[in-house]
Order: sequence, then C-alpha cells, then structure tokens
Amino acid sequence: MSSPQGSIVNTTYLFRFVTLLGFFAILEGCSLVSYPPPPDTKIETVTDVLHGVEIADDYRWLEEQYAPETREWIEAQNAYAEDIIGESGIRDEFRSRLSELIDTDEVGSTRQAGDWEYFTMRRKGEEAARIYRRVASKDSENPKPTTEDTYEIVLDPADLDATYRTLVSIMDFSPDGNLMMYSIRQGGADEIAVRIRNLESGEDLPDRLGNALYSGVEFDDAGTGFYYTHRSRETGPRIRHHSLGQDFSEDEEVWGAGYGPRTFIGMDIVAEGAYRIFTVQHGWARNDIFIQINDGPVRPIVEGVSAHFQHRFHDGRIYLRTDFNAPNYRLFVVEPEMPERELWEELIPETEDLFESYSFIGDKIYATYLHEVANQIRVYDLDGSPSGEIDVPDNSSVSIAASENGKASLSVSGYLAPLTRYLVDLQTGEREVVDEPEVIFDSSAYELTKLWFTSTGGVQAPVYVMHRAGLELDGSHPTILNGYGGFNSNIKPGFSTTRLAWLEAGGVYAVATLRGGSEFGETWHQDGMLENKQHVFDDFISAAEKLIEVGFTDSDHLAISGGSNGGLLVGSVMTQRPELFRAVLCTYPDLDMVRFYQFTETNNMPALLEYGDASIVTQFETMRRYSPYQAVSDGVSYPAVMLTTGDLDTRVSPLQGRKMAARLQAATASGLPVVLWYDERGGHAGGRGRPTSIRIEDTARELAFLAQQLGLGEEVN
Repeated sequence: MSSPQGSIVNTTYLFRFVTLLGFFAILEGCSLVSYPPPPDTKIETVTDVLHGVEIADDYRWLEEQYAPETREWIEAQNAYAEDIIGESGIRDEFRSRLSELIDTDEVGSTRQAGDWEYFTMRRKGEEAARIYRRVASKDSENPKPTTEDTYEIVLDPADLDATYRTLVSIMDFSPDGNLMMYSIRQGGADEIAVRIRNLESGEDLPDRLGNALYSGVEFDDAGTGFYYTHRSRETGPRIRHHSLGQDFSEDEEVWGAGYGPRTFIGMDIVAEGAYRIFTVQHGWARNDIFIQINDGPVRPIVEGVSAHFQHRFHDGRIYLRTDFNAPNYRLFVVEPEMPERELWEELIPETEDLFESYSFIGDKIYATYLHEVANQIRVYDLDGSPSGEIDVPDNSSVSIAASENGKASLSVSGYLAPLTRYLVDLQTGEREVVDEPEVIFDSSAYELTKLWFTSTGGVQAPVYVMHRAGLELDGSHPTILNGYGGFNSNIKPGFSTTRLAWLEAGGVYAVATLRGGSEFGETWHQDGMLENKQHVFDDFISAAEKLIEVGFTDSDHLAISGGSNGGLLVGSVMTQRPELFRAVLCTYPDLDMVRFYQFTETNNMPALLEYGDASIVTQFETMRRYSPYQAVSDGVSYPAVMLTTGDLDTRVSPLQGRKMAARLQAATASGLPVVLWYDERGGHAGGRGRPTSIRIEDTARELAFLAQQLGLGEEVN
C-alpha cells in the first residue's frame, strides 16, 4: 500500500484563460445574456498518490494564503464578484430592510460582580457592543438597562481596533468582583487572547494568555488564580491552573495528558470543591466522564462506551442524559461516591421522541423533547414520575428555566415568530410577556407549510417551507433551500432576519431536516456520518425534488444555501445533481475532503471523527466519492455559484473556498457566473467577526446574487 501522505509525481506550469464570451452565445434554458469571464487563474498541476490512486490538483498554489500571487488573485476575485452582482434595485431594498431588521438596540443580561452589575449593550447605529457597568441595587432587582440611560463604559472595542473587527467578551469575574477576565478575538478566528482587568484601576494585569484555542477559562474559588483548557492542534488539550503573578511556564497541569488533538476535554468543580468532574468528547459520537473526590485518584464514571453522556450536578447527585442503549436519550442519576455503572438509577426512560434537555425548577424536572422537529415540554417529579406538560405553540423551539416566586422563564420562537420570553406561573399556568421582539412585520401575510419527503432507504423527514399566504403552487417561485445535516446538531424552527427579508421580497424559503443531525436521535446522527455521509446529500436532493413536485418552484427558480458543514452539503449536491438548481450559495465551506486531514493549522481536528480521515484507506474510498473539489468535471453545466470565506477562518480552512472557485470557473459550461467573496478578517467564530455594517452589506450582497439568478424582484439576466 502506498503511503497515505501521498507523493508529488509531476508538476506543470501553464495558464488557463477562461473565455465565456462568445463561447456561450446561447445559454441553455434560463438565460440569454452572457456574463463577463472570471479573472485568469494560473494552473500548476500537482498530482498526489494516495492509497495507490492518483489525484490531480490544478490549484495547489492557492493554498499559500499569504503569497503575493494569492493576494492578487483574491483582490481580482472580489472585484469580479462585485462586477457580476452589481448595484441594483433589489440589492438596495435588501440593504435597507436588513438595516431596519439588524441595526436595532441590543442589551445583554446583567451579571453582578461585587457592588456592580455588568452587561453589554449596542445602541442602534453603533458597530459593536461595549461592556458597561452600573451600581447594583441593594434593595430590589434593578430594571433591565435601557439604551436611553447613561452607564459607565468598562471596555470599548474601538479602543483596540477602530474598524471594530476585534471583538471583546466577558468571560468571568473574580469572587470579590474586583477582577474581570475578558477575551479578545481577531475577526472571526477561533483563537482568542485572554486578559484580566483590575476594575478599580482600569488597568490590565500582566497575567495574560496569548492568542490560542482556549475553553473553560474561569477564576478559582479564591480568586488568586484561574483554570484554563489550552487546546493545541499538535499535542491536544490540557487543563491547567495559573496563579496570578506567577510565570506561565510554572502553571500546574491539572489533567488531560495523553489526549490528542481530536478530542475536547473539560472540568467541572462542584460541591464546594469536593468533586472534580472531567469530561472527554471524542468528536461528536461519544463522551467519557471521570470523577475525582477531593485529592483522591481520578476514576471513570463511564469510559470507552460508544454513546453520549452529558452530566449535571444537582443537589448532591450527578445526572446523566445519555443515548447509551437509548438513541432518543434517557436520564440516569448517579451517586458521586459510588459511580459504578451497575449502581446507576434510570430516572426518565427513553421515549419515541428525542429527549433534548432538562431543567430543575422547584421540586420538578422540566424536560424538553423534540417531536417531529418541534419542541414539547413534559414535567416529571424528582422520582421520574410524569407530572403534566407545559403548553407551547406548534412548530416552535422553546426553552424553560427557573425564575422566582414559583415562576419560570419560557422562551419561544418559530420560523415566522421572533423570540418572545414569557414569565409563567407554574401553579396557574398564566403567562406574561416580559421580553417582546422589536421586529415589525405582518406575520399574517405568511404561512408555514411542513412537507414530508422520502429519501434513500425509505427514510422520511420534514422540510419546512415559509411563503406568502395563498401562494399559487405553479412552480414559478424563487426559492432558497437551506440545510446542514451533521455533527449531531439539530436544525429547529427559529426566526431569521435574512429569511424575512427574502420572504418580504416575494421569495420562498425552505429548511430541510437531514440525517447527520440529532433531530431523530443518535441513530439519525450516525446514519449521516462517516461511511453514511452520502445519505445527507440524498436527503437534501429529495427535499429539493419535493419542493418541485408540490409546485413551490422548479429547477430554474431553485437555489440552495449552506455554510460550514452545510457548505460541504451544497457543494456535494451541486456536483452530483447540477441540473436540479439554478444557483448555489456556499459559505465558509469544507470542500476538499481528501486533503482535509492535512489542513492541521486551520481545521477542527475532531471533525475527522465525523467526516472520516482520508489517510485511512477504507474511509478514503467513501470521502473521495463525495468530496466536492475532486468531483468537479470539465464541461458540466453547473449552476451559478457564490462562495464566501476569509483569512481568519481557522476552523474550516479557507483555502478550500479559494481552490473551489478557481476549479468551478474553469470547468463550468453553463455560462452562469461563479464568484468568490473573500473577507480578509472573516472566519467561523464571533459572528464571522463582522461589525453591524459589514454584516448588513454581506447579507445584502448574498441575497442580491440569489435574487439576480432566480429572477426575484426584477428581470433576471
């Protein structure tokens, strides 16, 4: 067998000049106008041999992110994208409406530290939130801060970066309230720096963590030091303790030795320090949990079992929500001093619906379930006996948490219902609105339709469709179909200003439920990961075909969109069924799955346990069949495509978007444009690292591209 690392067997140098004008005098089906050709892109073919298979890559040189020729290419691509999309009436309308929807007052929840309450706030017209504080009330709870009042500014991101591309966030406060730990994030990078501010002097301490991957950063109980988990892409994660004033080279390593970069680890200190609970997450498929009692040895609660275990410490006991022998999850209770598995007590058994989360409120357990991709809340006594339900709207996402005086805070949102918070009297059931949405729109003008499609293996799943009320199903409507399908993540009903802007412009928006997520439990998840990843793409194609069958749209008016793993989704589906779609929006995507395992500086290494690892021959065969970059073929009529990515995406390597844009521009025979919008400060984290104005402009640009291709709002080319 050949080395999985591969070998370069030939390199050629030439230039490909892609000329679409004249070559496509008459475009098939949906367009009569030629687009200008994309910028010329050099070809330097590198051929790797992986497991005995030759794999050619014409654009390996674009992997060199900061090479001068790559930077020139990016600049030309951004100019070309703007040339193709251009200014238009529909783009102006999107820009204006998105400004109304996005640029609104935002006030975060308060957090008391010492004699002060701290919170974040962004007033309308401001680019980013500041950190403020006010004196805490000693007599009664302060009302929520308002944008009309004046407060002391603790930290303004503009002091660090006048462009607002550097973000700050509160992480923790010392027990006495005198120190604030905060993070600094450059653009959309996953890495952060950590600082500690003396809130009396306003100065930062010399103790600071440099830019890296961190989690679990919090002060110790004495406030004389802090814990942090540093996740190295080379050696893996380690939990450490730093004493203030001490050199970081002297930090104590608390736990984590032996775990590699494909794992996440964490620590929970409970019962006033009597127990330390350590967790290990192996990708998105299983977890281990360990416990340390006082200074005793670390011993397993559960280890090496192919299941998820999420712990919570409550009233002296450990609760485990798990899919162990129960793909829809159940709840166990464990005595910390006797954690052996045979002593676990099942509290809430598995049901036909996904047991998603739970809250302890008073002497009850409020369990949130997912039934056909919509939430329900069921109530249990502490011994697990059923004790009623909480009424919630159909086709909604909900969460519930304890409040005061026998009440609970209930949050409700839906595809056509912005997030609303209620205060619920748990005795009478009466509820009072305490936080109303600021979004103003006529919800009665729209309807939500829930369709069920059938995919490979006879699997059925819903696709939610948002559209104008009374829409005629004549197959003519510009429609966006969105999906994700991966990483055990569920896509539930929820409100989106982007979707609303598209609906108000006259479009239809649909969201597909796909294998690989958690909507129908762990079996559903595993049926869309590793060797089953193709099922996700099959599901998405089936959802698209259902929309056409019912009459919402047709192939000339259907676009697909997805980001991150959803970018892989639309990239794969586009290469497998290019004739099914008119346009594709592919944002911050994974696209070169054959080389994914080699992108060690800018990928999320645990994702190899979800996608697979092409250095393993059996996984390689599966991955190369669906990897979008390798699946592009010359002379195929691909849809119009818009890709987006940015330099600071350190979770999904941006080189994939660069190479895919070049490959599609050279290969497509449809005459439809392939554009790349590249944000030098953009990334996966921190809302892509965008201030308000850039978020609005980026979204308007993307919607304008799709509107242009689907004929929404004005004549299509």
